[in-house]
Amino acid sequence: MAKALAGEVLIRFEHARKAFGPKTIFSDLTLDIRRGEVMTIMGPSGTGKSVALKMLIGLIPADGGKIDFDGDDVTKMNEGQLAEVRRRIAYLFQGAALFDSFTVGENVAYGLREQFWNTMDEEEIQQRVSQSLELVGLPGIQAMRPSDLSGGMKKRVGLARTLALHPEVILYDEPTTGLDPINTDRINKLILGIRDALGLTSVVVTHDMGTAFGVSDRMAMLNKGRVALAGTPDDFKQTQDTFVRQFVEGRAPEGEDVKTLLATS
Repeated sequence: MAKALAGEVLIRFEHARKAFGPKTIFSDLTLDIRRGEVMTIMGPSGTGKSVALKMLIGLIPADGGKIDFDGDDVTKMNEGQLAEVRRRIAYLFQGAALFDSFTVGENVAYGLREQFWNTMDEEEIQQRVSQSLELVGLPGIQAMRPSDLSGGMKKRVGLARTLALHPEVILYDEPTTGLDPINTDRINKLILGIRDALGLTSVVVTHDMGTAFGVSDRMAMLNKGRVALAGTPDDFKQTQDTFVRQFVEGRAPEGEDVKTLLATS
């Protein structure tokens, strides 16, 4: 299969299925993600947003269907092939996942030393670390420790560590959770700036509607094991789908009593 060009489908979930015991997460996950776009995946808690990201990079195996990345089916890959996919797709964890015993510079360099220990010398590593911190607006903080950083700065250092690997795709798992409005805006602008400057494909999982509408080229809403709606932000604003409108507007279904709300919270 020919490799995807800018704007063409890079990632395709095709009738993907996943269950954990009796709990079905996906019965028919079908979704296309195009090269160079920001795709935001939304949905209620427990609908499998983060599971979809982990299925894409083989951390969680699909039970059926296909997951294509750049023309190759991830579900049929061995560990060696999955390792190559993970070099091209970087995962930004929800909590930044910095090592407290490392300096900022050591944290950003960690992935480089793990993946390129036999091809990059120390000077090249330090140059990549410096460039990555500059990209996220934190130049010259290599000597600081994670304990010295605010929550927003930790997120940005985590992003710098991701960018240092020069990925083609970044998976953002709840990138603005726990941040104040100013730092949320910073992260949102970084997502867009990285897309524009580096041409990366971005997949964002979030509950934050401000982030979703602020960064997305397209959006997808998950519900009941499948995609309830996929389209542009304008498609979501104009949809007449009751479930989607309630989620986007942050409204509980009308007529719910206190017992119902407690049972579903």
